[in-house]
Formats: sequence, C-alpha cells, structure tokens
Amino acid sequence: MWRVNVHCNGDAWKQSGADFKTMTENYQLELIGSQKMPDETRIMAYKMDDISEVETFIEDCTKFSGFTADFESL
Repeated sequence: MWRVNVHCNGDAWKQSGADFKTMTENYQLELIGSQKMPDETRIMAYKMDDISEVETFIEDCTKFSGFTADFESL
C-alpha cells in the first residue's frame, strides 16, 4: 500500500481542479484525506496499491501547473 500526497496552491486548484478530479477517475485509488488551508492551498492524500500506478499517477498530477506530488509506504 502506498500513500500519495498531492499539494497545490489556490490558483492552481481554481485553474485545474476540475480536470484533476477527472484525471483521478482513471486510477484505482481511495481518497483518505483532503484539506483546504486558510491560504487556499489544497492537500490531498490517496491510498493506492500498485507502485507502477503510483508512479504514473504522480507524473499525471505534476502535469498540472502548480501541483506537486510525492508518495510513501503505508
């Protein structure tokens, strides 16, 4: 199991949030945490099983301007 952490600023979310949500539908993942910070920064955590899918998901996340992603073992 892997935890994927995705971060973006408020402007990036306003610009690409809908497209990001649509992109996540292409993956087998579970949203395990989501926070909207006072400065509009978004932090989302997903649980995924397959490491190769994790790597592809991270690549797709970072295609959106202002989005960053990392992962860790659960």
